[in-house]
Amino acid sequence: MKIYFAGYQTLMLNRGGPTYKIIHLKKKLEEIGVNVQLFNMWDKDLKIGKNDLVHIFNASISTFDLAMNLKPYGAKFVVNPIFFSNHSAKTLRIYQTLEKPFHKIFKRTYSDYSLTKDICNASKKVLPNTKAEADLLNLGLGVDKKKIKIIHNGVEERFLNSDPDLFIKKYGIKDFVLYVGHLGPVRKNGKNIIKALQEIDHPAIIIADILHNEEGNWCRKEIEKTKNILLIEWLKHDDPLLASAYATCKTFILPTRYETPGRAALEAGLAGANIVITPFGGTKEYFADMVDYVDPHSINSIKNGIQNSLNKNKSDHLKEHIKKNFIWKVIAEQTQQMYQEVLDINI
Repeated sequence: MKIYFAGYQTLMLNRGGPTYKIIHLKKKLEEIGVNVQLFNMWDKDLKIGKNDLVHIFNASISTFDLAMNLKPYGAKFVVNPIFFSNHSAKTLRIYQTLEKPFHKIFKRTYSDYSLTKDICNASKKVLPNTKAEADLLNLGLGVDKKKIKIIHNGVEERFLNSDPDLFIKKYGIKDFVLYVGHLGPVRKNGKNIIKALQEIDHPAIIIADILHNEEGNWCRKEIEKTKNILLIEWLKHDDPLLASAYATCKTFILPTRYETPGRAALEAGLAGANIVITPFGGTKEYFADMVDYVDPHSINSIKNGIQNSLNKNKSDHLKEHIKKNFIWKVIAEQTQQMYQEVLDINI
């Protein structure tokens, strides 16, 4: 029996949450005896047997063709949709109702929602990261509730023992505000994050991969002229300096448009940082009442949330909560159990 991990073509180029999820989930599954391979579209001898399973990450136009071609070849698959919408479930239902007559006339036209729905309906199991995502899939897109199983995102346990001294020795700074992520995509809310930091008289560090687009260029120029913000262009995910930055900062911020739930925030929380984060995307299922939630559309809300967090002492409550529920070992065991249920065999 083999499990094949598959995703969209730019998965490794983007280096986002799904990239690291595949890498670390694969590693932990293999440690508990699951045979996991990366799906190779160039393998002309590829054969997926009846006791094999394809695990697709993302349900969108980028994975639609693969998903729709698995069933005719007798291959089973499960899917992490990685789906979010700013619209309510009711709005999604209305949209699909309006779309139906249009689709009848123009047979080969699909909306993003219909593509996600078709992939989920063709799968053996749908694996949202949060209850919020599960509700949107079920109540908004009409995906069968019985097919849905929530499996949360995970975090590497190594961040629990992050050493702050490494970062302090290199940069000579501690107890700063930290942001780690991309800048340039609208969802990352870079403009409001930078504007809020400019209004706070406190050192801040941004570790970012900045896109070469209009928003990315704006972010870079604003950071360069802001005295209290230090830009570190990028650190590899396995660089000890990244873990050290999490442990050294006072407050980690992720006030983006939405997160599901924000891998970097889980890492920083496990390293002991205070967290300021968006309430949208299912973050409350992971962080409960142990963080500061802010409105990503309001610069004042972001600023006040950061100041609130800076005035708090660090606590081990969030660290212990993440360790108990969200390290990759826990998530891998839940995933293995799901594979057994789908294939009706013992691994």
